Amino acid sequence: MAKMKTKRSAAKRFSFTASGKVKHGGANHRHCLTAKAKTAKVRARATGYLQPGDAHLVKLMMPYA
Repeated sequence: MAKMKTKRSAAKRFSFTASGKVKHGGANHRHCLTAKAKTAKVRARATGYLQPGDAHLVKLMMPYA
């Protein structure tokens, strides 16, 4: 049986913790930062964890992670 391919778009956006949770980066922190409030930029820096239903889909996209 052939190897399964990893979806590269998912591999660039998500990572896994040691306990198996799926970690994602904050949105809205790429450009036009001068127009955003400081508190919004600080919140956008933080990472978060996916909910179990979304995490299941990401695990299907990344079979060997």
